[in-house]
Amino acid sequence: MSILVATLYVNPVTGNDKNAGTRLLPYKTLTHALKLSRTAIIIQLAPGTYSSANGELFPLIVPGGVMVVGNEATKGQDIIISGSGEYQSESFGTQNITLRLLDDSSLMGVTVTNSIAKGTGVWIESTASPTLANNTFVGCGREGVFVSGNAKPAILDNVFVENRASGLFMARNSKGEVLRNVWQRNAIAIAISDFAAPLLANNQFSENQTAIALAREARPVLRHNVIEKNPQGGLLVNGNAIPDLGSAQNPAGNIFRDNEAFDIHNATSNKLVSAGNQLNPVGIKGLVELSATATETAKSVSVSTSFSDLRGHWAAAFVEALLSKGLISGFGDGKFQAQAPMNRAAFAAIIAKAFDVPAKNQVPKFTDVKPDFWAAAAIQRAASMGFLGGFPDGTFRAGQNLTKIQAIVSIVNGLQLSGGNPNVLAVYRDRAQIPSYAIDAIAIATQKLLIVNYPQTELLEPLREITRAEVAALIYQALVANGKQKPIISPYIVNPDADIPSFTDIMGHWAEGFIRALVSMNLTRGFADGTYKPDKPMTRAQYTALVVAAFNPTPKRPAPDFTDVPSEFWAYKAIQQAAQGGFVGGFGDGSFRPQHNVQRLQAIVSLVNGLTLPPAHADTLLNFKDRNKIPEYARTAVATATVQRIIVNYPDSRQIEPLREATRAEVAAMVYQALVAIGRSPSIHSPYIASPFAMTSK
Repeated sequence: MSILVATLYVNPVTGNDKNAGTRLLPYKTLTHALKLSRTAIIIQLAPGTYSSANGELFPLIVPGGVMVVGNEATKGQDIIISGSGEYQSESFGTQNITLRLLDDSSLMGVTVTNSIAKGTGVWIESTASPTLANNTFVGCGREGVFVSGNAKPAILDNVFVENRASGLFMARNSKGEVLRNVWQRNAIAIAISDFAAPLLANNQFSENQTAIALAREARPVLRHNVIEKNPQGGLLVNGNAIPDLGSAQNPAGNIFRDNEAFDIHNATSNKLVSAGNQLNPVGIKGLVELSATATETAKSVSVSTSFSDLRGHWAAAFVEALLSKGLISGFGDGKFQAQAPMNRAAFAAIIAKAFDVPAKNQVPKFTDVKPDFWAAAAIQRAASMGFLGGFPDGTFRAGQNLTKIQAIVSIVNGLQLSGGNPNVLAVYRDRAQIPSYAIDAIAIATQKLLIVNYPQTELLEPLREITRAEVAALIYQALVANGKQKPIISPYIVNPDADIPSFTDIMGHWAEGFIRALVSMNLTRGFADGTYKPDKPMTRAQYTALVVAAFNPTPKRPAPDFTDVPSEFWAYKAIQQAAQGGFVGGFGDGSFRPQHNVQRLQAIVSLVNGLTLPPAHADTLLNFKDRNKIPEYARTAVATATVQRIIVNYPDSRQIEPLREATRAEVAAMVYQALVAIGRSPSIHSPYIASPFAMTSK
């Protein structure tokens, strides 16, 4: 049995509470819509101010299962709920609040303000588990959101600004997840007391008087937050509170910087442990132990070295290991000169000592290497093994410095390593600088763990001259790969997250870049026979699996129960999540039809609706030659997708073919472009991305 989700429309400007609450005949007040609401209701708010002056009666109570939705894309910029009414809290007495959220209700895409003294925007208590997503809480006389009891809200992607006491206050035994919010210019961004223990992750705190204040027995978990430029301080710990700031095996990843009075002030007698956080010890007050994480331990390993300029150097372990085998040496002044470049002759000398592989090439006679040259024998040996070659004019150019790319390619060729996949190059931010001839070699070296990049593993700097320290690390890692040496622990060894599969049928395909990008993010995969089948259609079930993997939709409506999707179906959970998130829906007969192929138009409308992108004017459709084939109901969505550069049309960017079945390549391209539109992926240049700008006919 399918669940029909009704939508009531409210417009404070043009509505009337005697209307039917439809899109064309909306109600005037949210108060009236809430009185009529029941489980599985969406209340869609139009732009305007929802206040006592416009007929609202506060406080507004949002029942369980009801979703109040404004415009998530703008964080509710023009949809303002402003007012206050008395509410008798079961644990805190009389309060002045704007809204109370019950059970599994949702509030998304609105602005909430309660400007009276001691006014609260949203009140959550008991065992309620509501969702607050993409809202703005501004100018409240006390706090934007108050959470108490055993409540476990999901507070996601909101903005808290200029609330007089705090943006968020959590008390009693409340928990929940507080993720990806922005807090600015609040007295206290988040205050946590009693036994509250929420997860605070990926939030940004700036210009608040104090970012986070803890009291009593609070036990929050802090992960990957940025806490900066707060005048009084970052994290203040009072009472018997103990925040989780990471451990050796689970670094917290919080960044504290430029907070004026302190980064962390532990005003308790408890010792706090900070592991994997970025902070200045000068900004610490009280008893805080800076504990090393596994990575930091690797960074700080002390290596005994005979070179005066290698003490504490990142490459000391590699150099000393090669030195102990007689494979490398320093200079007469007791220094190694780790940062000095290395020329081809010196590189050949190390190669000749380090590796013993069968000769592959006839030894050439280099015109510029005399028999009495100090490295003549080493150059001949390295060349015969296939590590180095000469130049077209017959020279070797022994004094010429090597680049990183040349050294890496040399090792891969000499050892005849194989098995690389170009998709692993996604780990490098500067992968565009890798010359085309070296792509396979760099991919192989990356997968074999040969590449060591200091100080940032994601920066390869392929065209820079390689230093003596980097050569030592490269040679040692090659010996490890060859089974000749034991691994050295170093945080600078590039270790790709996954062995990204290659596909035999996408090389040169128009969508190759989009497909490889999604594969590198582990969002899509091919088939057991090593193909991707880019030109095959994609089923609706497969599409939902990709959407869920790419966007992890936040629930916006109750889960449907499609008549043809049993719970044991492989994509059951994905279909449920995609439907709850607004990306997909069913048919009038209650079915979902998971094995039917998804149309191009369905994919386009799905992405626009699921991501709640701001609507664009239909004039944009004039760019398409076959715009008359776009159904009336979908014209705004298609225009929106065009403006957001989501639509990809091959071979003609102006031919949309809306009712044709979408291929796997087309879906991959449009999903990737949707990730670009929401700022989660870098742009990919393609002539097949539909342009929102007027184009002349060919």
